[in-house]
Amino acid sequence: MPYPPQHRFHIPVMGLAYTIDSPIKVARFGISSVISIVEDRLVEMMRSHYYPTINKTYEPISIHENDYRAKRITDYLNLVNTIVQQQVEKLRNAAFETGSEIVKYFEMLPDDSTLKKMYTQMVCTTDLPVKESMEKHLRSQIRPGCIDVNIMTKLDGNRFSEQGELQQDGSEAVTALRGFAQSDLSNSSVIFSAGLNPRLYNYLENCKEFDANENGVFQKKVIIKVSDYRSALIQGKYLAKKGIWVSEFRIESGLNCGGHAFATDGYLLGPILEEFKLNRQGLIDSLFEIYNTAIEKKGNRMLFTPPEMRFSVQGGIGSHEEDDFLHYHYHLESTGWGTPFLLVPEATTVDDTTLKQLCAAKEEDVVLSHNSPLNVRFHYLKGTSGENEKLLRIQKGKPGSPCTEKHLAFNTEFTEKPICTASHNYQQLKIAQLQSLNLPEAKFKKQVGEVLAKECLCVGLSNAAAIKYNETFIKKLNAVNICPGPNIVNFSKLVSLQTMTDHIYGRQDIVTNANRPHMFIAELNLYIDYLKEELETFAQSDDAAKKKKYFAAFYQNLLNGIKYYRQLPGIAATGKQQFISALDFAEIELDSLNYQYAINNDL
Repeated sequence: MPYPPQHRFHIPVMGLAYTIDSPIKVARFGISSVISIVEDRLVEMMRSHYYPTINKTYEPISIHENDYRAKRITDYLNLVNTIVQQQVEKLRNAAFETGSEIVKYFEMLPDDSTLKKMYTQMVCTTDLPVKESMEKHLRSQIRPGCIDVNIMTKLDGNRFSEQGELQQDGSEAVTALRGFAQSDLSNSSVIFSAGLNPRLYNYLENCKEFDANENGVFQKKVIIKVSDYRSALIQGKYLAKKGIWVSEFRIESGLNCGGHAFATDGYLLGPILEEFKLNRQGLIDSLFEIYNTAIEKKGNRMLFTPPEMRFSVQGGIGSHEEDDFLHYHYHLESTGWGTPFLLVPEATTVDDTTLKQLCAAKEEDVVLSHNSPLNVRFHYLKGTSGENEKLLRIQKGKPGSPCTEKHLAFNTEFTEKPICTASHNYQQLKIAQLQSLNLPEAKFKKQVGEVLAKECLCVGLSNAAAIKYNETFIKKLNAVNICPGPNIVNFSKLVSLQTMTDHIYGRQDIVTNANRPHMFIAELNLYIDYLKEELETFAQSDDAAKKKKYFAAFYQNLLNGIKYYRQLPGIAATGKQQFISALDFAEIELDSLNYQYAINNDL
């Protein structure tokens, strides 16, 4: 039977390499984490690294094998699972002595945990038979964290056979899903991010591994990452009609997050969470009715009660007070702590050079860039080897990167076969086109700058693991880029896994920025900056009139969010005045933008 998690937080997916082996590092301590399974070459490299660690022979899965992507993913997940199970067994049999992993397991649990209380009582017990009985029970209650996987639904390019034929059910996201479905993981979830993908969800409908048993329990579950309630409702209904139950909605801040940022129309995280809180039971009931009808049509047994549905949040959380408030006020089951864990080598995989850059990062070093070839805004740390390599190529007159992985190859502007906008091929063609248009110099430079901003993410977000483990990902391509959230500037030193866990649960405070704003304020400021940039971009363009309603709604949503925060009971208990002052300042900024751009009138 599935078991409830021991911890109230999880480690979300980060980049491609940064959490590629996090379960091997943290799952034995009951901490759940998420692996990205889109980059099969990285997965294959990790297979080659970890098989020798358990004294087994690594046998390559060649790209010439049928369905090699899915096979690589399945085998790696099985390997991770095997390693974790071995670790847990070893931990269960460890002695209860200072410094042992079994002691670390219980010491890291939240203080209100029943197991933590029993452990504390056991430590203080002098009655030997009672102590031994308690130790035996505690050992039996040890459970690993979940080994979950992430599939970014937009990364679903077609794959072709060596003869050039389109592979049936061979697209990237579909093969990744198949790899997970065929693995021997249990009590694990696939997390879909970046929106609805009909092809992927249609394939999911036929995966029996996601069906509930007669008790409404799933061995493999579905989690949907969303940025608002409407998206949860739409995707939840879409899947329910196919007989797929969403076991968790993972709510992420639109802008105060790492990696790709999917901005809402000015809807802030607090009001979004309030909407989920108020409509939680209604959402469960409406999806369950649709789901039950669908599974009956599929010939499965109908359920009497809805299966479990959890709600979690992530994006910019940085203090115990914030974490605690999210749990008790919005009734959330878990919180995602991503960016701070980049500074925990016991939990994530980051090369030493990039770790130093993360520790030294200031506010101006983390930008909401246009670097992603997906044309989605992308949080990015400046000054990495990836950025330096990109600039060096530009200086040499050879902009763009070799495109070895092609996960982001979607552009057909100049070619019949899709290519990546970060590739040398595309940038050469695009700049030549711009040169032929005889544009005004300012406009030409602006458009060329937009082209040159695009950067290879497939290799850059994978290389940290190759460098860390002295493996080869792609020969002669060693540059790293990384995509922390803005929250990284509030943490500036490497810490242990236990120290970070103590910080989350309020037993320590490792924030190094004394002026760190509350997570809700940080997000509000990011949205104001985003609105300002959008206004500057479109105010003088031909699309200004078309954007009028969008800007007016965006502006009003921000004002509504500020009003909501002013009335939110219990928020920022130890810094209430600073919180209110920040709201006041944000309102002044919005008034200034309205005066400058006449947002509520004509642009």
